Amino acid sequence: MCEIIGFIHLIIPKWKFNLIQGADNIVEYTFNKIIAKHFFCVNCGVKSFYVPRSNPVGYSLNLRCMEYSQFLSVEIVPLDGKNWEENAGKLAHLSEES
Repeated sequence: MCEIIGFIHLIIPKWKFNLIQGADNIVEYTFNKIIAKHFFCVNCGVKSFYVPRSNPVGYSLNLRCMEYSQFLSVEIVPLDGKNWEENAGKLAHLSEES
């Protein structure tokens, strides 16, 4: 699904995330195991961030929704998301880093 919609994951610890504005325009959606929490804009439907099942103590931000100028560099590491259950564990450490 992420490949189809173009979501490029930037997984961070929860303490590093601060939604500065627009919280009143965000709606939460959960499904299946109710671990992941998906947040959508009520106006345009874009999912710019969510709490992933692989990292329930962090957030996955959609790099495509961010100002690229805030980064010195970005390294994109491919992950076989089509075989999610076998590969999700490779991401678990990302939300725990300081």
